[in-house]
Amino acid sequence: MNATFRGHLGLIVILKYLKRRGPYCRSCGIATHREMTSDSLWQGWWGIPSMIVNPIIMLINIPQRLKVNKLPEPLPGAPRPPMNPGKPVYLRPTMVGLIIPAVLVSLIVFMVQRDPEFADVGDCIHNSNVLIVPGGIDTDPDVTVVPCSDPKADARIVGREEGTNDGESVCRKSYPAADGYYIYRRGGDRYTLCLQSLKQKPRPVLTS
Repeated sequence: MNATFRGHLGLIVILKYLKRRGPYCRSCGIATHREMTSDSLWQGWWGIPSMIVNPIIMLINIPQRLKVNKLPEPLPGAPRPPMNPGKPVYLRPTMVGLIIPAVLVSLIVFMVQRDPEFADVGDCIHNSNVLIVPGGIDTDPDVTVVPCSDPKADARIVGREEGTNDGESVCRKSYPAADGYYIYRRGGDRYTLCLQSLKQKPRPVLTS
């Protein structure tokens, strides 16, 4: 029976699509499908596009595998011996590859949750840099989002303004509770977080 089984190799920014065309007997088709799926389980996740493409490719293989399953067992005396199907995919060590996308997604979520670019009103921040002059301006802050229950939380975000780096006027005018602000500016990207101190410190002014 003619069938095509596909695999995927993710190399961070390069996607490589693998393909094996038959005709296959039942044993050879099952062996090819198991091998392609097993390889994709550990080498097909390395890159954000690959995390989307890899499961799609493995799903595309399912109808081909179902057709192969309906074939009769190979008859003895064939011109060449059929391939050994080997162990089912779920019994192979490569099954641990299913952990890879879970770890990568968890890492991305963790990084996004700590990035002030994605912070919103009600979130709290911590500045790893220590202001040398109390109440002064920290021109190189290392700001991350932390739970408000964390003892390291320095301030709560009471306002967010996009497209501006005039924290002094914006925060004082629109957010009376604000006693400091964090300004981000890189190229054309600008936003200001208006902050309410959670600790007994003079107004923190952070610019990045």
